[in-house]
Amino acid sequence: MVKFKQKVYFLLLALLPVTALFSQSNSADNQPTYYNHPLHFGFTLGFNTANFIIHPVKDVYQKDSLKSITSHSGPGFNIGIVCEYAFMRYLAVRFVPDLCFGSRTLNYTFDTPKDTSRGYVVLPKLVESTLVEFPVDLKLRSERLHNFAAYFLAGGKYSIDLASQKNVDNKTAQEAVVKLKKYDYGVNVGAGAEFFLPYFKLGLELKYTYGFNDMIVHDNFIYSTSVEKLQTKMFLFSVTFEG
Repeated sequence: MVKFKQKVYFLLLALLPVTALFSQSNSADNQPTYYNHPLHFGFTLGFNTANFIIHPVKDVYQKDSLKSITSHSGPGFNIGIVCEYAFMRYLAVRFVPDLCFGSRTLNYTFDTPKDTSRGYVVLPKLVESTLVEFPVDLKLRSERLHNFAAYFLAGGKYSIDLASQKNVDNKTAQEAVVKLKKYDYGVNVGAGAEFFLPYFKLGLELKYTYGFNDMIVHDNFIYSTSVEKLQTKMFLFSVTFEG
C-alpha cells in the first residue's frame, strides 16, 4: 500500500509542472470570462487509499489470547459529478456527490499454544465498501495567474455504505465478518490546482477525510468486543473536468 501511495503522490507531482507549463505556453488566457459565471458543472475521477483508526478496549490484550489489532489500507477509486457555485470572488461552495469503492484489512493477531513453533496466528479480515458520498466544501481560491489558480478547501461529508454487512448473523454465517454500520459522517480538508485549457478547466486535487462515527457494530464476537471505537480515514487524489 505504501507503493500505491507513492505512485499517487508521484503522479500528482509529475502532472503539476507539466500541466502548468502547458497552461502558460499560450500567450493569451484561455476562457478569460470563466469567473463571470458563478455556477459550473463537471465530473471527477479519483484514486483513494482508505484505512481505519482503531481504539481498542481497555486491557483488550489480556483477553482471548489477542495480541494486537492492526489496520492496512487498500486501494480504491471514485467517480462523481461536480457542482460549484461561487458566491464571492474567491469563495465558492463545492458539492461533489460520488460513488466510492474502497477496501481495508483488519489483522487480528492471536497467541497460539506454546508447543507450536510460530507462537501466534494472524487472522486477516477484509472489509470492502461501496459508498455513496455527499461532500460539501468551502473552496478558497487564489487570484488567477494567466491559466493557473490554486485553492484550499474544507468541509464535511456524509456517506452511505451500500455494501454494509451490519445485518449479518455471525452465529449462523459460514465465516464471521467484521460488521460495519451503514452511515458515516466526517470532515474534509484538501488543496488543489486548476488549469484553464481552451475548452474546459482541469483540476488536480488531494484531499483527506476523517470520519467521526464509530463504525463497528458491537456484537459478541472478538472482532468487535476488542474494539471500543473504529473510525475511518481516507486520502483521495482526484482529477476534475469542469466546463
